[in-house]
Amino acid sequence: MKCCVIGGAGFIGTHVTRLLAESGRDVVVLDNRGQPGTQLPARVGFVSGDYGDRSVVEQVLDGVDEIIHLAYATVPQTSFEDPIHDLLSNLPETVQLLQVAGEVGVSKFLLVSSGGTVYGVASSLPIREDHPTNPISPYGITKLTLEKYADMFWAVSGLPIVVVRPANAYGEEQRVVGGQGFIAAAMHSIVRGEEFGVFGPEGTVRDYIHVSDIASGIVAALDHGEIGSTYNIGSGRGRNNLEVLSEIQPFASRDGFRMLMRTLPGRRFDVPANVLDSRKLTAVSGWQPKVDFTSGIERVWNAALGNRRG
Repeated sequence: MKCCVIGGAGFIGTHVTRLLAESGRDVVVLDNRGQPGTQLPARVGFVSGDYGDRSVVEQVLDGVDEIIHLAYATVPQTSFEDPIHDLLSNLPETVQLLQVAGEVGVSKFLLVSSGGTVYGVASSLPIREDHPTNPISPYGITKLTLEKYADMFWAVSGLPIVVVRPANAYGEEQRVVGGQGFIAAAMHSIVRGEEFGVFGPEGTVRDYIHVSDIASGIVAALDHGEIGSTYNIGSGRGRNNLEVLSEIQPFASRDGFRMLMRTLPGRRFDVPANVLDSRKLTAVSGWQPKVDFTSGIERVWNAALGNRRG
C-alpha cells in the first residue's frame, strides 16, 4: 500500500507520516519545504514541490493508493488580514488535486479540514459532525468549501473521500507563527520573559488535543473511516485560556519563570467555545486520545525550555 501525504513535513504531517511508515506502508511526502522541518523516517520518500503544480502532482501520485491532504497556506488570523489570499492560495490547488486523484484512481482520499473553525458559534457542546456549519472566519469558510468540493467529487465521479475535522492541536514541535497555537505562543513568551495577551476576561474555550493523538485519529479514519463520511478528532473537553495557564503555572514556577499576562478586549471573530464530540470516530475505529492534558503540557513546557537554552 502506497500513501502520499500532501504537507507531510509540517507539524501534524510529520506525526502522521511516522505512523504510516510504522504501519508498513510505502510513504511519500509532497511538501513545498526545501527539506523536512522535522526528521522523517529514512524509508519515507520526500519530494519538495508545489501541490498546485499539476505536473508535479501527477508524477508523485503515480502508483499511489491513498492520499492524505494536510497542506494549507494560511492560518485563521492571516485569513482575516487577506481573505482573498486565503481563498486563492488554497482552493484552486485542492480542487485540482481532487481532479487528479480521481483520474489516478486512488482507493481513499482523506481531506483534513478544521473542527475548530467550520462550525462557527456552537449552539450546543460538545459539537457533533451534524452540527450546523456557519464559519465566521475566511479560513473556516474556505475549509468548508473544500469539504463541499470533496463531497461533489465523491457524488459525481466516485472519488472515495473521507473528511476529518481536528480540534486545536498542541505539541512539542509547534511553531509560534501567525497567531496559531495559544499554548505554544504563551510558553514562548513565558520562557523569554515577555508579556502576552488573553482576549477577554477568561479567553476562549477550546478543545486542546496533543498532536500525536490527532495523527493517530487521522490514520484511524484512513484505515476505518467510511467513504463519504466526516469525523471529528478532539478530546471532548474544553478549557479556557486561564485554565490552560493554570496548567502551565506549576512548571513555570518550578523553573523560576513568571507569567506576564495582559487581559485584552475580546475579538468578534473568536467563537466563544469550541469542543468536539469524537464518538463517531471512536465507534468506527476504536480510536481514543492517549495523552492527558497535564502530561502533554509538561512535555511541551520542557521542549520550550530546552529550545530557549539551546
